[in-house]
Amino acid sequence: MAGEKSYPDLDPAAVAEVQRHELNLETGRIAWVELQRHFASGRLIAVDATLDLVDVAQRFARDDKASVARWLAAATVHPVTDDEARDWLERDASLWAVVIKPWVLVQERTDDGVN
Repeated sequence: MAGEKSYPDLDPAAVAEVQRHELNLETGRIAWVELQRHFASGRLIAVDATLDLVDVAQRFARDDKASVARWLAAATVHPVTDDEARDWLERDASLWAVVIKPWVLVQERTDDGVN
């Protein structure tokens, strides 16, 4: 995970850019059926399509409590609900996902032409 690496020779802005690039490379589409075990363990976090998934992942990796608290309060980031899980299963949805241990962040995007 990008958040675990250290870059002592880089300034903070460069480190953030490297981490963002690494998280972007670690982000991909995955079928809901492959995510169900993470849902069952309570580690699946839904990210609203209005947010940038990589930005949210980067803030989770940096333990940016203020941003996460703001998103949780606004319900733009939240644990995946039973209704969401049921809907994704019924539609055989494919979601964007990235792992920020212990969490798996998922996002359903409708602007990319798939589900």
